[in-house]
This record gives sequence, structure tokens and C-alpha cells, in this order.
Amino acid sequence: MITEIQPLHAAHPRELLAACPAYAASPLTHHQLEGRNLWIKDETGRMGLGAFKALGGVYAVARLIEHHIGHKIAPADYISDQVRDKAAALTFVCASAGNHGLAVAAGSRIFGAGCRIHLAATVPEGFAGRLRDKGAEVVRSGATYEESVAAAIEDAERSGAIHLADGSWPGYTEPPRLVMEGYTVLAEEMRTEFQSTGAWPSHVYLQAGVGGLAAAVAYMIRETWDQQPQIVVVEPDAAPCLKRSAQAGKVVTVEGPVSTMGRLDCKAPSMLALNILAKVADRFEIVTDAQAMAGVEAARKLGYESTPSGAAGLGALLLEKDPPENPLIILSEGAVDHV
Repeated sequence: MITEIQPLHAAHPRELLAACPAYAASPLTHHQLEGRNLWIKDETGRMGLGAFKALGGVYAVARLIEHHIGHKIAPADYISDQVRDKAAALTFVCASAGNHGLAVAAGSRIFGAGCRIHLAATVPEGFAGRLRDKGAEVVRSGATYEESVAAAIEDAERSGAIHLADGSWPGYTEPPRLVMEGYTVLAEEMRTEFQSTGAWPSHVYLQAGVGGLAAAVAYMIRETWDQQPQIVVVEPDAAPCLKRSAQAGKVVTVEGPVSTMGRLDCKAPSMLALNILAKVADRFEIVTDAQAMAGVEAARKLGYESTPSGAAGLGALLLEKDPPENPLIILSEGAVDHV
């Protein structure tokens, strides 16, 4: 059943990330696309990892290390020898379709912990290589993302590693809540800029896999933005798990073919994300692989390199018969060859 919304506290990740040398706000730029106004939040270079997930994974690793140590750690002290020595005894494990694993691997390396990432057979080997470059052990587990999640859960139970998933389910909520809390920084960056100019968007298109990014941004929009846009959640037609779950009023696992939107091709939603989006999203839209690729091509014409996953929101915008006045899309990841 859909239940209460768990709070997300944007001040916590802002404080921590402000002390991170790799952190900087990502660009928010205005464009004309086929005669339409368009805002683009560009995550393709985020913290050298090339995707928004850097915000969530790095922050969650830090907070879980703090929890293990048992007392508050000042942001500047996270990379001290004392903290790194204690973190060295920890190993983080998760499943990933690519970018979440990179963020967890990067956070583990920054703070001195170990890391093991489970990847399904569908994840490109290029992502596996990038994970190894970040110091992570990579394990191929199962044919689908859902099977790799099950393998990561079993790994953590067997080995005693800390399971850091970006999806949530009954009995498992705090680590993914921390991941989502990290994503709130993205929404706060946008709020700050829009508030300074007064040029607020009329519509926001948020692509979703398990729903963490979409839910974190939507939560912050409803809680903190002075002017309220229409919020549109965008999913692959092969995996509309949030739309189906919102309609059913409970978590629903969907079936479908493999999508080229690999990072969005999740057949079951995060429970925490569903609780938020079912209450605050205005509508859910689905896009085909071809429509997402049209978003990639449109982004390229504007000078951005992304993927069908990263440009799915733009693909949905292009389908609108009555184009919105001042829409905002998030290019959530760069093309693999460019990040």
C-alpha cells in the first residue's frame, strides 16, 4: 500500500558536498528548440562521473560510514586518516544498472571503504570497466537488474557488507532514503537559480527507473519552490512500474522486453519513491526506445551528448501536441564515451 512520505533534508547533503573538492553545481541553461523555450539541467559532467547519481551515492556512503562510527563527523573530517582507517573495515555492496554503482564506488574510494557491485548481463562492459577503474570489485549476477538486486541482498547477508541500494521495499528504507536525500541538491541548485531570475518553468519532465531522482526532485519542488510547475514522470514503455503502481495504489512489478533505456529499465519501483510520486506528480507518461532516441538527437543538436536513459524526458516533451510554455528537462547522464 502507498503510505506516508518520508522527509528528505536538503541541508544535510548540501553541507557535506560543500566540503567535497569535486562538487560544483551543474549547469542550468536556456535554449530554443523548434521554436519552443526549454530549460536544460545538464548532469552529463556531474562530479567527474557523468550522471546525477554521483550526488546520492557519495552522500549515502558518507552518512553510512558516520552511522557505523557512531558519532557525528564534521564534513571536512570525512577524508581524515582517522575516519578512513575506520572506513577501511567496511565494504559497500549494491546492484546497479551503471551509474548508481559508479557513485557508490567513487564514494567508497573517497572515504577509504571497500566496494562490490553486482551487474546484470544487460549492463554494457564499458560500465563494468569504469567501475573497476574506481576500485570496485565487479560481479556479474543474473540476466536482469532485478536478479542482480537479489544477488546483492544475498551477498550482504552472507558477507556482512553494507547493502546500499537506490531502491526501497518494506523493511529496507534508510540507505535508499539517504541516496534520495543526496539528489535533493540538484533540485536546490535549480530553485536557487530560478528564484534569482524569477523565470520559473511551467512543466518539469522527470525520467524514472526505480524513481529515486524523480521523487527527490518532485518532493523538493512541492516543498520549496515559489512557483509550482506541472510534474511529468517519464518511463520506458518496457518498464512503466511507477505508473502501474500509482494506478494500483501499491507496488507493482511489471513485465516487458529489455529497453535501450538501460538505466530506466527497472520492473519494480522504489517504495519510497512511489509514496512521493503517487501524491505529487501530475501525470505519468511512457516513451518508446525510438522516442527516447529522438530526445538524444534533439539534445545533440543543442550541443549535448546523452543516452536514451538520460534524454528520455526530452523525448517525452517532443511528443506533446500542445507544447508547454516553459518546460524543464534534466539530461541525467552523459553518453558513455563522453564521461
